[in-house]
Formats: sequence, C-alpha cells, structure tokens
Amino acid sequence: MESRNIILTQDIIQKKIERIAYEIYELNSDGTDIILAGIWDRGMVVARKIAAVLEQISPLKTSIISLHLDKQHPDEVKVSEDIDFNDKVVVVVDDVANSGRTMLYALKPLLAYLPKKIQTAVLVDRRHKSFPLSVDFVGYSLATTLQDMVLVEMQGEDIIAAYFE
Repeated sequence: MESRNIILTQDIIQKKIERIAYEIYELNSDGTDIILAGIWDRGMVVARKIAAVLEQISPLKTSIISLHLDKQHPDEVKVSEDIDFNDKVVVVVDDVANSGRTMLYALKPLLAYLPKKIQTAVLVDRRHKSFPLSVDFVGYSLATTLQDMVLVEMQGEDIIAAYFE
C-alpha cells in the first residue's frame, strides 16, 4: 500500500513561495531586473508563482524563461528564448532538488555567457545530493532516506501539496 507523508500543504507552499521571493529580492535589490529560469515543467509553475510575488513586492523587472531537458538524459538543454545572459541575474527554479543532477545540467546553457549572478531556488531541497549543488533559496529542506521519493503535486498552475513516500 502506498504511504504518503505530506510535508507541505497548499497554504504553507504559498507562504514558502512568498518567503523565497522576499529572499530573492533582498539579495538582488541593487539591480533593476532578474531572470527566473524555470525547469520545464514543474519548475516553471514555481517560477511563475515567485514572479507574481516579486511583481507585488519589488520594482525589479522580472522575466521568465523555461529550460527544457530530459531529466534521464540531460545532455541537451533548450532555452525557451534567445537571451543574452551577460551581466544578468539568473535564478534557476525547480520544484524539488533531489540528487542535484537536473539543476546542475540546467545551468549548462548559462555557462556560454558571463552572468552577473546565477542563483538557484527550489520548493523542497533534499539534503543528500549526489552532485555538487547548494541551493540558494529553499522553501523546505528535508532529510530523507535514499529510497524515499519527494513529490510535488500540481493541478495546472496550482501547487496542491508536497509529500514523500
């Protein structure tokens, strides 16, 4: 029988997203614009939610792009628009950082440029990474066993819950 352990409810998720947005603004308040690069598709939902809060609380001009990659074979990353990332602040966003591999590979197209900053944001961060990645903005940090799966349930643009099983 499947066992779900809810770690974040919809209300708490909204509060976590608001806190992430405030932290992003605090660390980047000296600039004028920011690019949120959501990892397709769940990271895009989180990025859009963060952008909505940033637009309410800050004067930063927020752009959203998507990064498409096959999480099982991430050798190619497609960027939704052709953007010059030189001297820009880019925040790569995903729902969950498990091993760190997806987030690390998502950085690949940015390495052809010289961004001002590259930062990372996730709703749930698992502590036992297999790849050298430290997340800058975390909604909830969780230590699980390697066998546990952390999942974020979404319905369209709504983030319903986060749980592990």
